[in-house]
This record gives sequence, C-alpha cells and structure tokens, in this order.
Amino acid sequence: MLTTLVRSKRVSHALALFFGLALGTYVASNAFGAAVPAPDKLLSDDTLLVITAPDYSKLRDTFKDSPQSQLWHDPALKAFREHFIEKWNEEFVRPLERELDIRLDDYTGLPQGQVTFALTQLGPESKDGRELGILFLVDSKSKSGQLKTNLTNLRKKWVDSGKTLRTEKIRDFEFSVVSLSSNDVPSTLKGFFPQRTEVHELGEENEGKTTFAKNELVIGQADSLLIISDSTKAVEKVVIRLTGGSMPALGELAAFNASQQSLFRDAPLYGWLNLKAVIDMLTKTAAEKKESDAAPDPFSPPKMDKMLAALGVNGLRTAAFTVRTSPEGTMLQFFVGMPESSRQGFFKILTGEPKESSPPPFVPADAVKFQRWRLDGQKVWATLEKTLKDISPQWLNSLNMALEMANTNAKEKDPSFDVRKTLIGNLGDDIITYEKAAKGADPKAGASLFLLGSPKPDELAAAFKTIFTLVSPTAASGTEREFLGRKIYSMPAPSLPLPMMGVAKPSAPRTLSYSASGGYLAMSTDAAILEEFLRSNDSQAKTLREASGLAEASQKVTSPGTGLFGYENHAETMRAVFEALRKGSNSATNLGGGLSPLTGALGIASPDKSIKDWMDFSLLPPYERIAKYFYFTVYSGSSTVDGLTFKMFSPVPPALRSK
Repeated sequence: MLTTLVRSKRVSHALALFFGLALGTYVASNAFGAAVPAPDKLLSDDTLLVITAPDYSKLRDTFKDSPQSQLWHDPALKAFREHFIEKWNEEFVRPLERELDIRLDDYTGLPQGQVTFALTQLGPESKDGRELGILFLVDSKSKSGQLKTNLTNLRKKWVDSGKTLRTEKIRDFEFSVVSLSSNDVPSTLKGFFPQRTEVHELGEENEGKTTFAKNELVIGQADSLLIISDSTKAVEKVVIRLTGGSMPALGELAAFNASQQSLFRDAPLYGWLNLKAVIDMLTKTAAEKKESDAAPDPFSPPKMDKMLAALGVNGLRTAAFTVRTSPEGTMLQFFVGMPESSRQGFFKILTGEPKESSPPPFVPADAVKFQRWRLDGQKVWATLEKTLKDISPQWLNSLNMALEMANTNAKEKDPSFDVRKTLIGNLGDDIITYEKAAKGADPKAGASLFLLGSPKPDELAAAFKTIFTLVSPTAASGTEREFLGRKIYSMPAPSLPLPMMGVAKPSAPRTLSYSASGGYLAMSTDAAILEEFLRSNDSQAKTLREASGLAEASQKVTSPGTGLFGYENHAETMRAVFEALRKGSNSATNLGGGLSPLTGALGIASPDKSIKDWMDFSLLPPYERIAKYFYFTVYSGSSTVDGLTFKMFSPVPPALRSK
C-alpha cells in the first residue's frame, strides 16, 4: 500500500533522491558539538515511516561478525570475490565517479552515528501540494569537518556544471536547493534501477517531446548531521527538533512509543510504519476520486472504505520490525499493531489457533523444510462467507450458486455428495507441509508432502476425488490402489495452485497421489514420500523434532499464542543451490527472477544491467569448503491482545561459535 502511495506522488521524487544518496552515500551523525538526538526525538510526530540504524558503526561491526560476512571474506571465495569486486569497480564505481566528479571513498567513511530514512507528512500548507516528504539523515560525529568539505566541493561542482542552485537558510543552517529531473540521474544508476517508460506529450505543438517532472533536492549539514530531502519543509521539521525547538516528536506519539518500549530498545536496526495514517490517506484519495466521477458505474467494484472494513484492514494501526544479534544467533521480528477488539476478517485467524505447532513424530529427520499452520478450516470458511457478504451480498450469492452447481454436477456421480458437509464440514485445524532435499541439478525439485488435518480424513479424501473429477476432465482416468491397508488415489495433476505442485513445465506432466491416514489427508506429486508417510507409524528412523539444536531454537520464536511454526535447513537447501550455480543451471540462476511481469505491469522497464552479470559462478569452490557457514532457520506466527507477531531466528552455525 505504501509503495503505491509513494509512486502516485511521482516516481521522479525517488529518482532525485537516489542522486542525492549517491552523493552522500552512507554519511553519518553526532559531531563535535551537542550530540544529534536519537531518531525518536529528531523526527516529528507526523512521520509516516522510519527505517533507522541508531548507531551505524555498531551495526557495521555486528554485520562484520555475521556468518554471511565471514563467508564473503573466506579464502575459499577469493577468486569469486575478486572477480565480482573488479566488475563492480569497473562497471559501477568508476563510471559513477566520473559522472558525478567525486570520489566515493570520500563519503563511505563518514557514517559514525545514526543513519535514518523517513517519510513525513507535509500537511495541507505544502507549497507544491505534495503530501509526503522524503528524508535521509546521516550523523558523521567527529568527521563533520570532512562532511563540510565534501559539501562545499559538491556545491562548487554543481555551480560549475550550470545547475540551477539556490541557498536557503533554515534555522541558521545553510542548505543547497538544486532543481533536478529524472534526466539528471546518472546513466550509471539508470542502468541498474528499473525506470518507468518515458511519457511523450501529445498534440501538434508538443509532438515527440518527452516530459520530465522537475523536483528539488535539498542537501546540507546541521552540526554533524547530513540532511538530504526533497522538501525544505521536511528539513525544517528536523532542524527545529535538532536545535531544541518545540515541536511534537515521534517518540511522543503513543503508537510509536508502544513499539519503542516493547521492540526497539538497543536494537541496531529497526523500522516503523504508521499503517492507520496510510490507510486513512488511501481511503481519502479513493473517496475524492469517486466523488469526481461524472456518473456512478453500477458495475464498478465496491467502495474502498467498504472493502477495507470487510477485509479487516481498518483495524491495522502500526507495523514494526527489528533485527537483533547475539552470541546465539540473529533474530528478525515483525509486529503488526492491531488490538484484538478491532480485528475483523482474516486478521482474526491469520496466525492460526494457539495449539501445538512443533513437528509431529512422523516428519522425518531429512526434511529440509517444514511448516505447520494451525488454521481452522471451519473458521476460514465462515470468515470468507462473512467477508464476501460485507463487501457485496452479490459476491456471496455468486459463491453459493457455484457451490450449488458443484453439488448438482457431483450428485450425478455420487448421490450422497454435499460440498458443505462432505468437503467443508470435514476440514480440521492443522495444515502441514514438509519437503526433502532436491536430487539432481534443479534445487527446486525436492519432493514435498501436503497434509490437511480432518476429523474424517477418509470422507475428505473421497470428497476431493469428486471435486478433482469435476474441475479436471483427466482426473476421471485416475486409479486406486491399496498400500498398507490404505487407499492411494492417483490421477494426472490438475492445473490448480496446490501447495505440493511446485513449478512444473507444461511438457512435464505430473501425477498427484493422495491418501487418508492418522487424521490427515496427505497429498503429493511424489508417490515415494506419500508412501513413507503412510508407513511412518512403523518406522524407527530419527525424526525432525530430534534434530540437533531445533528445540533450543524453537524456544526463541514460540510462545503460548503460537499457531504457525516453520523450519528450513539451509545447510542442505543451499547445497543444491550452490552446486547448481557452479554447474550453470538455469534453475538456480533464475531463483530470484520473476519480477519482469510485475515491473512491466507497472510500466517500469527492467534494468539494463544486472549485478548477477558480474558473478562468475564457475569460480565458486565445492560446497563442502564453505558448508560451515550455513545452518538452519526457524520462524513462527502468534497473536496477543495487542497485535500479530512474526519471528525468525537463525542460530550461529556450530563451527562458528566461540570456544
């Protein structure tokens, strides 16, 4: 939502800021004089978003000790690392320095205190009518003298290059204000950041002209603090707080203070978003747009406020995240402030029921991924019906008509079939998925099993057989067989988004097998993993719950309100990815792909260049030489009376622990 809002206020604002960020990369805080206040005291209470490292030097030291940093500096990666750095300098650093006429080394050493990015609301009195202002704050502390020299040289170069530059005094501090457009963004940066397609003006006089929205970049130094913004008003709010002026601070806002007390203390990196303000702005914008329509469209979707209320979005108050490290590992915590009394729609059931969520005894020790979600199927269906009714009664009627049609068609084959009783009525409150390591060159080809809890799994299996036959004509050619006293149904996999399907090529048909056992309906496109589950009661093999370190790590993320738990064994999943990269497998190099359709739909072209092009994966060492840097991660979802919490914990690999 926030991304859409910011984009609607002209993408060129962000482009102009990127130019400023390139000039003041990573700069810092707290100088010779009075210390720069912490972000909660420096920012005003109308701040919409803040992402900050309160002490950048501390964050830098923390990262230096992380397994990821140690891996990057391992001698085994020397050839790969040096090749990448050479390409980085050759194709990015040196061209950018030539275009900007600066040395990046003059700026990268400046960060010493806080580094903060923020979005602030400008208010109705904003000169250009914009609602949001962008701020980038860096405290250089004892290096403020070097910062002053850099900014002086920068102003001179701007003037010499003919840029429109003016100087404004804000509370006795001088700031340079330069007019910029997307044309001013260095071509080196344009090559690596997706750009919107150029818009041409229409008409006889303007035929063929390209429009570039002009924006202002405000940059200056207040004490030891570097301030970069796209609004003098946003800068003024910071300077007022910096000089001891009276203006309500972010820390005085009750919604922020609650997160600060419970989450942010001593956190080296955290972020906070005023979700309620964002939702109010979106609702207001949608209402104004609706009022401006010449005539209402009877076929138009429901109003924004009605949709948000039905989905439960209106109950959202804040969102926050923190990253913390300790000798035991790294913890990432994400919190959504949403009082229990205001939860509606799917937010009431999102984190699942507060029930046992650890791996059951039948999950094998060689499972590399596991997730258990105590989602109550009956509540999900009831919530879906209520949500559709609240949005539009016609939508609920359409759903009921579809169910009746399914009933009518199914009764021709099974007179006793009733979709509400046989299918929906047999849904339980336990959803489990687990996956085994991939075999072969494709890291995404691991066998996986999907388990759906049910009070009557045999009836649920029969109901699924009927539904599959209705939605997929090829399902009628399915087969049944006996295995250890259980029926296994097999059929050509339907073209449905099922959790165990993975990504299959159209030329590679797959078979879906499913069976009922032990209170679950089990489904997989790999018959072997399904059979292993069916005979798990007789197995004496080691289970996942016995894995070394899992119990201790689980305690870091679980609580009495936990209804979602997951695990991933990176030591094994990364093995497949790593070896596929070394062998040049497309399935590995494309793991991070898939954004092109999205950026295209938004009118944003793909970058001309990709950092991936600088990586020669053939230079990577065998996985065994760097395996010690990978271990596992656990995560959870839970709810309290104050909101929803999602945690992720990565223990330090045993080989890297201090003796």
